[in-house]
Amino acid sequence: MDVIEILPRLHLLRFPVGQAYLWRDDDELTLIDAGPPGSAAPIAARLPGRLRRIVLTHFHEDHVGGAAELAAMTGAEVLAHRSDAPAVRGEVPGPSPVFEDWERPLHAEALRHLPRGGFERPSKVTELSAGDPLDVGGGARVLHVPGHTPGSIALHLPTHGVLFTGDAVATSPVDGRVIPGVFNVDRAGTLRSFASLAAVGARITCCGHGGPIMGSWSPPSDSTTTPTPPPPSPS
Repeated sequence: MDVIEILPRLHLLRFPVGQAYLWRDDDELTLIDAGPPGSAAPIAARLPGRLRRIVLTHFHEDHVGGAAELAAMTGAEVLAHRSDAPAVRGEVPGPSPVFEDWERPLHAEALRHLPRGGFERPSKVTELSAGDPLDVGGGARVLHVPGHTPGSIALHLPTHGVLFTGDAVATSPVDGRVIPGVFNVDRAGTLRSFASLAAVGARITCCGHGGPIMGSWSPPSDSTTTPTPPPPSPS
C-alpha cells in the first residue's frame, strides 16, 4: 500500500487495485472506502489515530473488501447508501454492470489483479440517504450519485472544498483527463452524476480511481458519447 499526502489531514491510500482516502479531524479519522480484500492490516498499521467511521461509496469489492475486518479491528462504524447496503452486507448480490463492448476486455484484465475467493462482509452497516450530514471535516454532506451502482454516493466537505466521488468520476492513467466512471449499472445515470459532481466546484476532487483533481473541472464536451480508455482497475 502506498500512502500519498494530498493535504496534511488528507491522504490517498493506493493498492495494486483500488484506493481509499483517510481524512483526519484532530485524532479522529474517517476512511472513505476500504480497499480490496486483504487491505485491513496495512491500513490499520498506518492509522495515526482512532478510526471513527468507514464511509463506503458503493458495494464493489475493491472498495469494501477491507471494511469488515477493519471495523472488527478498530470498532469503526461502517456506512453506505441504503440502496447498496444490502449488497455491502452480502444479503443480496449487487446488480452487474451493463458493459460497453470496449469495457469487457478491460474488466477481465482488471479482475486478474483482485484476490480470488470470497471475503468477509460487514454485518452491521449504517444506511445513508442523500443530504445526510456527517460530522467530518467541519460538516460533510452525502450526495447520491447513482449510475455506477444504484446506491453510489459522493461525500462533500464544503468547509475544505474537498469532494470524494467514488467511481462516478475517474482520471485517465494515460493523460490525466477527467472521465466518467466505467463498468456501470446505468451509464446514462453515471453521466448525469458526473455532470452534477462537476457543478459542485470542489477545490480538490478525490476520485475512486486515478489521481486527485486539483481545482475545478468540467465534463468534456464529448463525455456523453465518446468512450474514453478507463483506469486499468475494476470499479
